[in-house]
Amino acid sequence: MNEEEIYTEQQDTSDELYQKFVFKTDPGQEAYRIDKFLMNRIEGATRNKIQQAIHNKMVLVNGSEVKPNFKVKGNQEIVVFTDTAPDENEIVPENIPLNIFYEDEHIIVVNKAAGMVVHPGSGNPNGTLLNAMAWHLQQQNAAINAETLPRFGMVHRIDKNTTGLLVLAKTELAMRNLAKQFFDHTVDRKYMALVWGDVAEDEGTIVAHVGRNLRFRKLFEAYPEGDHGKEAVTHYKVLERFGYVTLVQCILETGRTHQIRVHMKHLGHPLFNDDFYGGDRIIKGTVYAKYKQFVDNCFAICPRQALHAKTLGFTHPATGERVFFESDLAADMEEVIEKWRRYTTAYRPTE
Repeated sequence: MNEEEIYTEQQDTSDELYQKFVFKTDPGQEAYRIDKFLMNRIEGATRNKIQQAIHNKMVLVNGSEVKPNFKVKGNQEIVVFTDTAPDENEIVPENIPLNIFYEDEHIIVVNKAAGMVVHPGSGNPNGTLLNAMAWHLQQQNAAINAETLPRFGMVHRIDKNTTGLLVLAKTELAMRNLAKQFFDHTVDRKYMALVWGDVAEDEGTIVAHVGRNLRFRKLFEAYPEGDHGKEAVTHYKVLERFGYVTLVQCILETGRTHQIRVHMKHLGHPLFNDDFYGGDRIIKGTVYAKYKQFVDNCFAICPRQALHAKTLGFTHPATGERVFFESDLAADMEEVIEKWRRYTTAYRPTE
């Protein structure tokens, strides 16, 4: 495989699901069938196409799947998804502050905050890290655009609500070099994750393909028999045990969509407060109201999956030297871990 093929493979976005349309109904909205509601609001839509989208789980109301005869009411959010990637060239530069961890003339390493989407999609065309990156680069060189530097240097990504380190290229040469390293799995990436339950083994490796769930297209699933999805390998190591939850280090050998979240769920330990994969409820613990209140307080402190991209190591595309970056845990995750540490010191699990 040559560099052009590697670059193309690295840029493949076929495993992503993008928001196509988002509608918010008025408080006084009368009950109305959702297929008819969407037909009246999406240009060129047919009833058959909308019903097919509903059947394929590509239409959600307040985050839940619906049937074609569902009736829309007031104060509801309707999201229509597509698996067709948006036009990556349409990235509008925006003056959004970036937490720059390291920068030189070839690369930039960003410490991403929770809630920031990495690249534009139809449901989030602006306000993303790439919009900010486009602005930042054009202040340094006005000639840079999406044609001279495709996707403004993006070679990998992390989820919207995952915090931590990303590297982006500032030249096309650096982009191709970094893309090849990601394709060859020579980039070192370590994540910190707080997961539900007491992980049995101190360390291990999860080998299971990751692919889109065959019924619920918004979600991804582990396929240990390799009959669906793409090869995925995650190495994990227990760092600290709190009885009801465990702090683990995850090392990615591959980089599939939602890989750590899916693999840890497959292991029986979904990430703490991961609303996609069942971690936003009590999985392990007592039935006492005091414990439930404690967990709810933790959810409020860290209102996202407890996952942080802590370290990033790769060969510098210009110097050829191995470089390594390490970031502190995000404050919300740090606070939740400390709360669990204090809680389990005072109330040792008995189960």
